[in-house]
Amino acid sequence: MRKPAGFALYEPGQYVSHPSCPDWGIGQIQSVDGARVTVNFENRGKVLVNTERVLLTVEA
Repeated sequence: MRKPAGFALYEPGQYVSHPSCPDWGIGQIQSVDGARVTVNFENRGKVLVNTERVLLTVEA
């Protein structure tokens, strides 16, 4: 079974930001389970993001 391309974009350890919530700051991906990505944001803490609804921005 093929996975949508968006799922392969994220890996644990990557730094990302949430496009709709810039005040959360930069977050580090803790885990990836299909479309569910757990991110620990510097100003928000751990958040479970559904990447079928939100495309996180990978930070360099």
